[in-house]
Amino acid sequence: MGNYMKSYEDFTGDIYRLTGIDLSNYKQTQMKRRIDTRISKSECKGYDEYIRLLSSDKKQLDEFVEYITINVSEFYRNPEQWEILRSRIIPSLIEKFGTGLNIWSAACSTGDEPYSLVMALSEFIPLSKIRINATDISDEVIAKAKIGLYSAKSIENVPKKYKEEYFKANGPVYEISDKIKKCVTFKHHNLLSDLYPKGQHLIVCRNVLIYFTEEAKDEIFTKYYNSLSDGGVLFIGSTEQILKYRDIGYKRLDSFFYEK
Repeated sequence: MGNYMKSYEDFTGDIYRLTGIDLSNYKQTQMKRRIDTRISKSECKGYDEYIRLLSSDKKQLDEFVEYITINVSEFYRNPEQWEILRSRIIPSLIEKFGTGLNIWSAACSTGDEPYSLVMALSEFIPLSKIRINATDISDEVIAKAKIGLYSAKSIENVPKKYKEEYFKANGPVYEISDKIKKCVTFKHHNLLSDLYPKGQHLIVCRNVLIYFTEEAKDEIFTKYYNSLSDGGVLFIGSTEQILKYRDIGYKRLDSFFYEK
């Protein structure tokens, strides 16, 4: 067991070389526990053997990335916050920037969030004019997002009119309409190492950063600030807060909304 514990740092170095994911930016106790559980289920004896498995099996590697990046998502998660977005934030952004909004759904997981954004925006902007840039570090979840199949549970907060108009029951799952899919472009992106797009009017990144260290969070919130246009808004999750938002330059509009 001693060697198993001792080689965790070597393991994080190997993972960085394999995937570009720097595990030192995640809270170590939580991440190490998740990885140790994963290794024990794979029947590998320790980090060395598990790295050999990941290096030789692309499917296992993709599944590992999806597992450690913790993809828990659902449509209209925390509906009361989406109501603030619909009633206050979107109208104010359209007033400032017009209908050609630059919107980034970061760490978008299986697409629930960017597709929810399209539906929320459709009340104000024709679908043909809505463009959302959605990114995630896991190619596996991006592939799922592009397919657009969801469980009944994941869509239970979708407003009834959108559920009827944009989802089709397909056995036990629901398929999202191509009209909604066409509004979103999915790309691979690493929040810690890749360049951020500039001139964004709205950035949505929710319930992702709780797994990161405080230093990594500060760095990402600052990068989001630099990515926004003046007057642009960052929408974060109900599990998160920006402790030093004034130091970065944000103005707090509401519990989970920050303006540059």
